[in-house]
Amino acid sequence: MEKGVPIRSLARGIAVLQAVNRGGSLSMMEIARASNVPYPTACRIVQTLLFEGLIEQEPVRKRYRPTGLVQTLAHGFQGHAGIVQAARPHIVELTRRVMWPISLSTHVGSNMVIRDSTHSLTTLTFSDYYPGYSIPILHCASGLVYLANMTEDERAGILASLQRLPDLVPVHTMRMIEEDALLEKIRGQGYATRGNNHFTRNPGKTSSIAVPIFEHGRVAGAITLAFFSSAIRMDDAVRQFLPVLQQTGLAITTDLAPHIAAAAE
Repeated sequence: MEKGVPIRSLARGIAVLQAVNRGGSLSMMEIARASNVPYPTACRIVQTLLFEGLIEQEPVRKRYRPTGLVQTLAHGFQGHAGIVQAARPHIVELTRRVMWPISLSTHVGSNMVIRDSTHSLTTLTFSDYYPGYSIPILHCASGLVYLANMTEDERAGILASLQRLPDLVPVHTMRMIEEDALLEKIRGQGYATRGNNHFTRNPGKTSSIAVPIFEHGRVAGAITLAFFSSAIRMDDAVRQFLPVLQQTGLAITTDLAPHIAAAAE
């Protein structure tokens, strides 16, 4: 096998497990759609995950859900306690001001992973999102704003890896990155947007705006404001919420370094 080429079957297995973990309870067809894996392949992967005990079938329905064994996949992971500690009071206060939920996410592999959120603090949400929920990096506003603010070498490496996994690469987005300098535009304006988010527990019903947060001059993650797609037009949402979202991002960046230093002691 050529060096650097991913094992496609393993990548698809991970995608299926992530889809079940995100969805909480999915039918086989929903698993195939959410993971972008062909139905017959998704069926074989689900049977393997059942055998390994990572997922289980519900007793009275042909739906599948993760088991507690998936937590073993996180053993050894050090987490982002410093970032959560620095961001938490700010995203809580922002939610109290605007009423829409805010998420804090960081980059892991080909995904952005939620580290904290305020969905439980507002009624303006369809679902709660707990730490560990992941979204493909090119399919979310937080991922785009994170990529836009990485170093050129880091960004090139991630994009090259993503191109070997076509199931995770939206063609339109990649074309805008390559031909329309999308990431340069995002970096210049200081935020990214995503309409009708697909990789959520309620696909297509929410849109989002994200801004970066930094640690010692390097991008450390992003905070995202989500709103009902049917309630507000994107340009109106940007006009109304971007200033306070950017203020919150700056406040977290200011507080982040001392919190991380304290957490390391």
